[in-house]
Amino acid sequence: MKISIILNTNEPETVWNAFRFGNEALSKNHTVKMFLLGKGVEIENVKDDKFPLLEGSVKKFIKNNGAISACGACLKIREKEIGICPVSAMEDMLKIVEEADKVLVFG
Repeated sequence: MKISIILNTNEPETVWNAFRFGNEALSKNHTVKMFLLGKGVEIENVKDDKFPLLEGSVKKFIKNNGAISACGACLKIREKEIGICPVSAMEDMLKIVEEADKVLVFG
């Protein structure tokens, strides 16, 4: 199954759960693409001892061939850059939604 995840928050537990779900789906041989939208583009700066995001779930997602892309406009208005994935646009988000069998939104 092709699964698309839209992540629209930087809240640690929600980000952690989105990547946990993505990793579970990847482990069951599903294709998973994630689009970081709004505050979701800030995930590299999320630090919380209870939810080891970059040290754990995000790195595992990337290692297991999960695809991540980030909203360029969302980064621009925050004057941020992102190092874990390519910068994309709404047309890319639309494409991953159109191609998906299931779409989940976190945040």
